Amino acid sequence: MERVQLESPSSIPFPRREFLLRAVGLFGLALLPSRLFAQTAERVYTVKKGDTLSGIARAQGVSVASIRTTNRLSSDRIHVGQKLRIPSASGEASPAPGALAPVLAPVLAASRGLRITPGRWTHLVIHHSGIEAGNAKSYDGGHRRRGMENGLAYHFVIGNGRDSGDGQIEVGSRWNRQLFGGHVRSADMNQHGIGICMVGNFEKRSPGARQLASLHALLQHFRGSGLPGNKTPQVTVHRWVDRNHTVCPGRRFPYSDLKRRYGATA
Repeated sequence: MERVQLESPSSIPFPRREFLLRAVGLFGLALLPSRLFAQTAERVYTVKKGDTLSGIARAQGVSVASIRTTNRLSSDRIHVGQKLRIPSASGEASPAPGALAPVLAPVLAASRGLRITPGRWTHLVIHHSGIEAGNAKSYDGGHRRRGMENGLAYHFVIGNGRDSGDGQIEVGSRWNRQLFGGHVRSADMNQHGIGICMVGNFEKRSPGARQLASLHALLQHFRGSGLPGNKTPQVTVHRWVDRNHTVCPGRRFPYSDLKRRYGATA
C-alpha cells in the first residue's frame, strides 16, 4: 500500500511509508507480548547432489513456495551443501480443529460477543507495511496524528518479530468496534473489506514462514466460521483493489500461492 485514504472526504491521501516511519519514530518501538502466537517447527535439510527444490518439497511434504519464502530464495536454484530451512507442513494444509487456537487466540477473544452484521464483510484485503519496523500500536498513533480519527487503518496487523512477535496477530480497534477501514482508496472496499497488514517490505524480501502461517490461519478463520451469517469472503490484495496506484503487498509476496489456495484473482 502506497497511500491510505483519510476518513474525512476533504482530506488528501498521504504516503503510507512516511507516516509509518514517523509513527515508529515518534511513538517508540514498544514490544508487545508474543506468547499468544504459535511457534512453527522447522527442520534443516542439506542439499545433496541431484536434488531439486521441487523434489525436496515433495519429499518434505511442503510447497516449493514455502521453502523459497522461508529461505528468502529469489529462484529455484540450489547448490550441493546448501542448508535449507524446511517449514512445518502444518502451514501447507488446513489444520485439525483447534490447531490454530494459539495464533488466533487474540482474534477469537476480540470477536467473542461482537455483533457482526450479516453480509457486511465481503473481502479480505492483504497489505504490507512497506517498512520493517512497527506494530499495531505505533501505526495507530501515526494514523491518528495524520488525521484518522479512528486510528489504525487496518483491522489486523501481523508482526515480523521486530516490534511484535513473529507471526503475532494484533487486533485493531476497528475490528473491536466493527468500523470501516481506511486502508484503500475505494470507499466501498473500505466499507466491506477487512484490512490485514503484514509488517515488512515485501518489495525487498519475502514474508517469513510464521507471518505467512498466521496470515493463512486468519484467512481460513474468516472464510470458515469467523463470519457467521456471511458468505465466504473473497481474498484479494491492495494492488488488485487500487490498480495502478500501488505495488502493495510487494513483488516478493507469494501471489501464486494465494491464487492456488483461495482462488484469488487479480
